[in-house]
Amino acid sequence: MKIKYVEELVGITKKNIRFYEEQGLLAPDRAENGYREYGQADVDRLMQIKLLRKLGVPIEEIKRIFQGSIHLDDCLDRHLDELERQKENLAKMQDISEQIIASHVTLQNLDTENYLNQVESMEKEGKSFMDVEKTDRRRKKLMGAIIPGIVMILILAASIAAIAWMNTIEKIPVIVNIILLGLPAIVIICIVAAIIGRMKEIKGGEEDEASKY
Repeated sequence: MKIKYVEELVGITKKNIRFYEEQGLLAPDRAENGYREYGQADVDRLMQIKLLRKLGVPIEEIKRIFQGSIHLDDCLDRHLDELERQKENLAKMQDISEQIIASHVTLQNLDTENYLNQVESMEKEGKSFMDVEKTDRRRKKLMGAIIPGIVMILILAASIAAIAWMNTIEKIPVIVNIILLGLPAIVIICIVAAIIGRMKEIKGGEEDEASKY
């Protein structure tokens, strides 16, 4: 089977299938021409990976299961413990949020120091809250991808408008028009596609998920 068919069959993107190969979770055979040939065993393996990832099992743990160095039930047992810790952390976040709501305060009279002290005290006890720095870094990456793209699109759009205006003054040959108007339009489409792809990647591609573990 070719990767496009496997992609449709399993519901995992080609990019992520390649990523799993790089991580050593998948090793499809190679045809004589060097292209990958996926079999039913590879499809079954990808379905297993998909299920375990949806349950939140880390890439490294999945690798250990496939290598036989840990049993599936032992891995899920440990994972349940981690999920329980996460549940406790969420409960603490919910508790503090409810405290603030119940106190009927505004931003101006919010006792920020008191609540921050509570949060930091819990963090010292092993509780986890939102990683503000990581969230802000992600936002910075998003802006870094979007702003230069928008600037380039505006410049190209201005050039298209200028050429269209020039046509009202003096008729430019059709071929020249196609080149002068078509090239910027194609570049704009490519930039938009690149921005969308980069935003998806930053917001949580499989690579970002794996970096958590």
